[in-house]
Amino acid sequence: MRRRDFVLLSGGSLLLAGGVSRATLVAAAASDAAAVSEAAQLPFAMLEILPNNEIVVRVAKSEMGQGVLTALPMLIAEELHVALTDIRAELAPGAAAFRDSRGGQITGGSSSVSSSYRALRTLGAAAREMLLTAAAEVLAAPTSQLAVRGPTIVDARSGRSVTFASLLSIAAALPVPQSPALTANNLFRLIGKPLPKLDSSNKVDGSARFGIDVRLPNMRVALLARAPTFGGMPKEVTSAAALAVPGVERVVTLSTGVAVIARDFWAAKRGRAALQVKWERGVNGNRSSATHAVELDAALTSPGRSARSDGVIAGDLAGDQVVSADYRTPFLAHAALEPLAATAHVQADRCDVWLGTQSPSRVQQWGAKLTGLPEARIFVHTHTIGGAFGRRGEWDFYLEAIELSKLTAAPIKLMWTREDDMGHDFYRPASVSRLAAQLGAQGRPVQFTARVAAPSINRRRNPAGLEKDIDRSLVEGLFNHLYAIPNQRIDYQEVELGVPVGFWRSVGHSNNVFFVESFIDELAHHAAADPLDYRLALLAQEPRLQGVLRRAAEVSRWGHLTAVQRAAGRGQGIACAKSYGTYVAEVVDVDFTGGELKIERVTCAVDCGQAVNPNIIEQQMHSGIVYGLTAALRGSITIEMGAVRESNFHDYRLLAIHEVPPIDVHLIASGASPGGCGEPATPVIAPALANAIFAATGRRLRALPLEPQLRLT
Repeated sequence: MRRRDFVLLSGGSLLLAGGVSRATLVAAAASDAAAVSEAAQLPFAMLEILPNNEIVVRVAKSEMGQGVLTALPMLIAEELHVALTDIRAELAPGAAAFRDSRGGQITGGSSSVSSSYRALRTLGAAAREMLLTAAAEVLAAPTSQLAVRGPTIVDARSGRSVTFASLLSIAAALPVPQSPALTANNLFRLIGKPLPKLDSSNKVDGSARFGIDVRLPNMRVALLARAPTFGGMPKEVTSAAALAVPGVERVVTLSTGVAVIARDFWAAKRGRAALQVKWERGVNGNRSSATHAVELDAALTSPGRSARSDGVIAGDLAGDQVVSADYRTPFLAHAALEPLAATAHVQADRCDVWLGTQSPSRVQQWGAKLTGLPEARIFVHTHTIGGAFGRRGEWDFYLEAIELSKLTAAPIKLMWTREDDMGHDFYRPASVSRLAAQLGAQGRPVQFTARVAAPSINRRRNPAGLEKDIDRSLVEGLFNHLYAIPNQRIDYQEVELGVPVGFWRSVGHSNNVFFVESFIDELAHHAAADPLDYRLALLAQEPRLQGVLRRAAEVSRWGHLTAVQRAAGRGQGIACAKSYGTYVAEVVDVDFTGGELKIERVTCAVDCGQAVNPNIIEQQMHSGIVYGLTAALRGSITIEMGAVRESNFHDYRLLAIHEVPPIDVHLIASGASPGGCGEPATPVIAPALANAIFAATGRRLRALPLEPQLRLT
């Protein structure tokens, strides 16, 4: 029996825990030796009812603005039959108790709600049944006669009531229901309701604590001077001037750079500026974006490893009815508003780490490797995250903090400046693709080939996850597109460009949905067909994707522009995709009548299955569209002689609030299991915008970003 799978009465509280993504629950007596071990004294329970009748829900997912501190407690509150406001939600620490069935405590892949939906509802339902059984004993009434009203159980016949708190000792001794009855969908009180976020007030009044806010007694602050080029190393370090800066205490050389340790941030920053380092430029010191483009283009000339093969494709497609096009996307930074920061304190028998991270379990695993301590002795104190988009799933920033604390035997807060973050990211991979289709009756594709050339993410992050030596994250959105084409061949050429790459919001979809949705639009134009009708015909077996297309078209008044308006420079573009179990279609209206691009409106239709909180879903669609729109218009990381040219938001520009167009979001209630919402809106906006630009101007833009190309006219 594992500690995470039991009910425990400890200090008068009822604690109920179960696997994060599974529903198995086991009971243990309070006298169980394992249950009262030191590890069990941690706040490991997902659900705790306190003697003061307070209900605490510990959320095992990271809160980075996507609303898990509200959506996940809603699932428990629904089944416990209490109001959401009866619950105090807090972030769970990094601990084995909160790992899922695959052994990780990870937030990514837009999976927080979908992976927790049944398990957390089961947890709440089990607690409700146990409390009702305990109340039936106290009130001498059948459970069918009892009702939960807030953290109180009432006997409907006698009017007598008991609080949850008064039932804790009895409930803790009961067996845990393994298959408690879940609320029928048509009886939901909370699920599906647009409830306000529980943590909004904390963010408004400034009481929310982020990783960058950590303060500890005797803490020192460190900044690293990092090689300007990827793979560069310090060759010669002169630290005298840095050590002369008031407040600077030590200069330490690590494998990733030279650390300046000081009493506060500004001393560390001034000390780093005074540091004199001669760098070895490394093997990537002469590579630039121009050479990357040549390498990627060369990879398109030969077959790669097969990611999908349907029907029969005989060689390269050629002939009068063949349409082909090449597309290109750049490296992108994550550009989160909160710069990276991690605080570590390594001691003889434990290591504590305070940070915002998407993977507390990885912090434990890497921390154990670096310190030699057991994973259970790596204590991860999680904080709200000020933007992540995949970047805070990496481990570089907290390993540096742990290493410095281990060397100095002091608590060390390692901070990154915006320039550090921009110049030393794990970037969204640059990618090129060559698509071709042979058209048959009604101009519809009967053969389709696609080749993608891009660096691999999982070659570094998770080599064991490569499938037949293919990083499928680089071809997702393409190898699994939903268009009905009888004969297809999709392959992938891995190209190592010497630039560190990682997961970026929507991962491979961010490249490949642009490729395939732009190409489908080109095929529709070649067939003289309406782009909406053309898609609907190819998606006859995909009613949910058809559904979002039709809804987006209806609300946006697809096709309403007159010939005169189109000739003057107005246009509409449409695109769609399924990703992370969710179906999204977007329509973009643009206007060039003033001589410049004006995005008049974005219309988004989304089918994410059962909507837990429509407000949060709408916010995530807005967020994903704005993030994707920034990338589509302006996003590009430029490499010059092995170094990143962009350094901050002045030259890696985000959309300002006045530049964001009106965005209409429309949810379709399909009743299916919940899908993800954090990422699916992001990849669809770029092709929808590019297709709108074509409709308005006749210019087909096959590379991102779009804005520099429009300025050339």
